[in-house]
Formats: sequence, structure tokens, C-alpha cells
Amino acid sequence: MREQWDSRTAFVLAAIGSAIGLGNVWRFPYICFKYGGGAFLIPYFVALLTAGIPLMILEFSLGHKMASGAPTSFAKAGRGKEWIGWFALLVAFGIVSYYAVIMGWCFNYFGYSFNLSWGDATKDFFYNKFLTISEGPFKFGGIKPFIMLTLFISWIAIVGCVWRGPKTVSKVVYVTVLLPWLILIIFVIRGLTLPGAVKGLSYYLTPNFAALRDIEVWRNAYGQVFYSLSIGFGIMIAYASYLPKKSDIVSNALIISLADAGTAFFAGLAVFSTLGYYSYTQGVAVPDVVEKSIGLAFIVYPTIINLLPFAGKLFGALFFLMLLTLAIDSAFSLMEAGMAGIMDKWKVKKRWAINIGFGAIAFFAGIIYTTRAGLYWIDIVDHFMQNFGLMTVVLVECIFLGYMFKLSVLKEHCNALSDIRVGKWWDICIKFITPLVLILLLVFLIIEKIKGAYGGYSRGAEFLGGWLILIVFFIISIVLMKVRSRK
Repeated sequence: MREQWDSRTAFVLAAIGSAIGLGNVWRFPYICFKYGGGAFLIPYFVALLTAGIPLMILEFSLGHKMASGAPTSFAKAGRGKEWIGWFALLVAFGIVSYYAVIMGWCFNYFGYSFNLSWGDATKDFFYNKFLTISEGPFKFGGIKPFIMLTLFISWIAIVGCVWRGPKTVSKVVYVTVLLPWLILIIFVIRGLTLPGAVKGLSYYLTPNFAALRDIEVWRNAYGQVFYSLSIGFGIMIAYASYLPKKSDIVSNALIISLADAGTAFFAGLAVFSTLGYYSYTQGVAVPDVVEKSIGLAFIVYPTIINLLPFAGKLFGALFFLMLLTLAIDSAFSLMEAGMAGIMDKWKVKKRWAINIGFGAIAFFAGIIYTTRAGLYWIDIVDHFMQNFGLMTVVLVECIFLGYMFKLSVLKEHCNALSDIRVGKWWDICIKFITPLVLILLLVFLIIEKIKGAYGGYSRGAEFLGGWLILIVFFIISIVLMKVRSRK
């Protein structure tokens, strides 16, 4: 008998935990500000309604009907389509290999927060003392021992959280989902009471409608929705496969999608109210405060914590504890999706052996990110996994399930179980709107790459950290599909 969630609440919290991660706290507020402030919310919610929620329903319906992880679900849906599921899982693997490193940074900074060890020059501390960043991606400069140690600790924690699959996850999520919400509420209340908070919020919420004409705004909106909701990773397919036979698909998808979007928006209130305080105390404009998304958490926030009138160490510890709890459930969901795919195909009974093996491979894959050049490779790999990898998975998923498989089969399955029924709008989103948007965005990205390498890196670094990894993942996906499963 297939493993199942302890309760519907456990499933919803696990799916929300997968969706809500580090990106909600630093990436969403950062890109929301960068691309038009309040105006970014328009393409974001358009993307949520036309792609995010419909795709969440699609993946839940597929996983629940097929009662399998992503590879086996696609194999059951169509001969020769199993590779789609494996490619999705490999993209997830590519992401979790560096995501666990950033989680390790959070462990380090959680320790630093008790003495505010980052000092006053937080930017110098992060780049030159903590990372001791090298001059470029090919100047590796050796491994940073403390970062590798916390990477190892991160993988012990991740493996422990999925040790018995849904049974363990069902218990862990009550802490890893509810605790960051509680801490986030504390930060919003604290942020709103700081002088200058209104100044930061006005930058966050004031619309700049001219930004809507920029295709990059729409690309980031759709990318944020896919990445944040964990769509295209095989996670939601695997999680839905553990649901009981009678489970409301649409209601679950709506609850999880809206909880994720609401958390991202709420996190923006916490981040930008404190950025307004920083702007007020330092006498600089808010645009001069905001760093790249990673810098927002490890440079700007430690500076703000230093400036708090009281309890700086407490708020520092709470902030990085929040990042840790946000990171871990996203990380173990990426791992659990892979576990489901492996166990379904090869009928593995010893979950513990696969747990340890997966964790060990991912740990060694992440060692390159613990070098002095690690930040460069995280930047390159993240760009390609999120944009080309993730968008390709979702596009292929829509084309296959929308045109080569009877979408009506999934719709009937979904509607038979759900109080809220999906209609033609769902078909239109899956078959037309989302694929068209993705094709346009991918064409735009390819044109961008023809003009120049990403981020000013060399073509060699871009190839090794981007195109080569995606090509290798595709080849491995085909090979895994060809390998015979155990009956």
C-alpha cells in the first residue's frame, strides 16, 4: 500500500512549506521593488491566476490519479514520456545542491547573530571574510571549511526530515511552516513600528505602471510564480500521490497557492518597512539600500539588525532561524520528489539507503559552491535552472498533457473530487495561455543569451554552469527512462 499523509492538514502544510521558501523573504520583495514596486503585483497576480493555480491543479490531478511520483506518472500518461518526470527531478536536484549551501550560510549567520559577529561593515564581512570571494568563477581558491561543515549539517537535517517519507514530513511541517509564520508576524509588527517604515512601504507599494511595458518584468513574474509554488519540480505530483483517494484537489491547490502569494506579499511588508528604517537612519534613498536578493538577507538585514534600538541579537537570531525553517522544508520537498521517483520505478523497500545515497550525492555535488568561487557558480546555475530548466519542464508538461494526453481525463478526475469545479478557463490556461507565454519568454531569453553571456561572465563559465548541466540532465533523463523498472 502506498504511503499516505497523516492528515489533510499535514499535506497542506507540507505543500505550503515546499512553496514558501527563501525566495518569499528576499527574492519576491527584491524583484517587486526592482520592477516597478506595486506595479509588479499586477503581472505577478496575472501569472498566479493564468499559470500558477491552473498548473498546481494540473500537477495535483496527475499525481493523485496516477498515485505515483513524477516519472511514473508521466509514464502512465503516455509511452515514452517518462523522461519529462526525470528531467523535472534533475532540475530539482540541481537547485537543491546549491540551496542546501545557502541553508548552510543561514546556519552560520544564526550563530553569528548571538554576538553580531558580522560587525558594522556587513558587506565586507559577507564577501571578504565569510565567503572570501575570489576574482572570478574559475578562481576556486580552495574550500571554506565552515561552509562545507554547515552544508554537511544541512544535509543531515534534510535527510532526517524525510527519513520515513510522508510520516516524518507530516510531523516536521508543523514546526517548519508555522514557526516562520509566527516569526514573520513579529518582524512585520516590529518593522511597522520603526521610524521611516512608511518611506520603505511607499517604495514597495507605489505603482510604476511604465514598468509593465518591460517584458523582463513579466518574465520575472512568471518565473517567481513557478519557482515559488514549486511547479515543474515534480514535488507537487509526488505530494499529491500520497493523498487519500477522496481528496479535494481544487480547494487544496487554491489554499496552497494563495498562502504562498500572501506570505510573499506579507514578507515584503516586513522587509521594506525595515529598509525604510535603514534609509531613515542612514540618510540614503531606499533604492540605494536594496542589494541583489542574496545581499538583502546577508548584508542589508544584518546592518538593520545592528541599528535596531534594542534586542538586536534577539531579532538577528529570529531572522536567521526564520530563514532556516523556510529553507529546510523547501529543501526536503525537493529531495522527497526524487525519492518518490526512484522508489516508484525500482520498488525500493529500504528507504533509508536511498535517503543516505541521495544526500551523499547532493552533498558532494554542492562542494563546488563551498569554494571561494561558490557564489559565482550559484548565480550561474540558479539562473539556468530557474529560467531554462524550470520553464522548459512546465512548457513540455503543458504541451504533453494539454495536447497528447486527454486533458479531459484529469479534469473529470479533479472535478469528481472537488467542491469547486474547473471549467473551460482551466483548459484555455493549460493549452494556450501558459504555453504561449513560456514560448515568448524562452525566445526572449535565447535572444538575450545571443547578445551576451549572463551576468557578464565568460562564455565558458556560462556553458559549464548552464547549458552543459541542462544537456547532461536531458541525457540522464532519457537513460533513466530506458532503464527497466522492477515489476
